[in-house]
Amino acid sequence: MRHTLPIAPQFYVTAPQPCPYLDGRMERKLFTALQGDHAQKLNDTLSKQGFRRSQNVLYRPSCVECSACLSARIRVADFKPNRTQRKILNRAAHLRRNATSPWATEDQFSLFRRYLDVRHADGGMADMDIFEFAAMIEETPIKSRVIEYSRPAKIDETGRQLSAVCLTDVFDDGLSMVYSFYDPELADLSLGTYVILDHIAIAREAGLPYVYLGYWVPGSRKMGYKSTFSALEIYKSGRWQDIGSPEDHSAELHPLSMDPIAEQVARINLPEVRPVRE
Repeated sequence: MRHTLPIAPQFYVTAPQPCPYLDGRMERKLFTALQGDHAQKLNDTLSKQGFRRSQNVLYRPSCVECSACLSARIRVADFKPNRTQRKILNRAAHLRRNATSPWATEDQFSLFRRYLDVRHADGGMADMDIFEFAAMIEETPIKSRVIEYSRPAKIDETGRQLSAVCLTDVFDDGLSMVYSFYDPELADLSLGTYVILDHIAIAREAGLPYVYLGYWVPGSRKMGYKSTFSALEIYKSGRWQDIGSPEDHSAELHPLSMDPIAEQVARINLPEVRPVRE
């Protein structure tokens, strides 16, 4: 008799380094390799437990000082844009969406560099070259897409101009926005918010129930915008739940809010795979 066996990846922990979201804090990540024939299933399963993908790695914050990073997703069926978001959709109605395979281009890298130089000049990606950028886009063992947004050409330009890009993973239950960047000169279009709104539309068209936004961090101004989306859920205490009032999650900033690594790993649910018949 053959039995269904669990995928058993090895989990590791990174060395502490300065937190990019909360001043004076140190971050640490729990991670595992994403590879092999069952990479898609492993990615789908762990992403529902607060993990995120970066190239061939799945990771989840596992800090000593707090547990503030909470995975967030939008329930597509229940989402309703607010007044500001409706205005953003109208202002950016001239943009054209184009979904492509995960292949890096020079136009994407040029936009990426302009975005970093203006918005994140002192961030962890500030020194990325075109080869590292290509690896970020192309090194994916699962179903991924690059969603490009372009605007009409101005008088002195030729052809439509790339305005925003999002590297997007396709799960069995939704879309995951891995990384997005946009033209900093188009600040009036609020492109960061627009790309999220359009991903909700894409998911609705595809019949997918969720759009995964990465981490929401109470107390971080960088991540505060995510809580403005309706039908937002966070992964907390081992389950997905409505975010409710953002102020209700301040306890996650306490140094005793994080469980030991061994307990965290023991509670991870792994996908099961059926062995190939001989």
